[in-house]
Amino acid sequence: MQSTYYDHTYYDQGTPAERWERARLFFDARDYAGAARVLAGLVQEVPEQTGPRLLLARAYYHSAQLRRAEAELRLIVERDPVEHYARLMLGRTLQRQARHEEAEQHLRIASALAGDFPEE
Repeated sequence: MQSTYYDHTYYDQGTPAERWERARLFFDARDYAGAARVLAGLVQEVPEQTGPRLLLARAYYHSAQLRRAEAELRLIVERDPVEHYARLMLGRTLQRQARHEEAEQHLRIASALAGDFPEE
């Protein structure tokens, strides 16, 4: 029980900037679950910021927490429908859940937002 207390305080300690940096270090080291633990608290603290939420979605995606990734990405897209990368990630997340028809819509929008139009 005591280790849970220490784990919790480790992931939550420091200023938001320090936690952001810690989350990025975890992410860069491919410790996606660790990054998600830091980012989940940070997102609760600054829910209006897209950067931490998008990195949280990516951490969930890479740690195969696809429903959680989808939920975060849908929030981003709802707030900012032209957020290209969130659209792309949402499409890929849906693909990994075998929801290809739903994924295609988001992938097409992401492609259009990026300026990738098919040549005719």
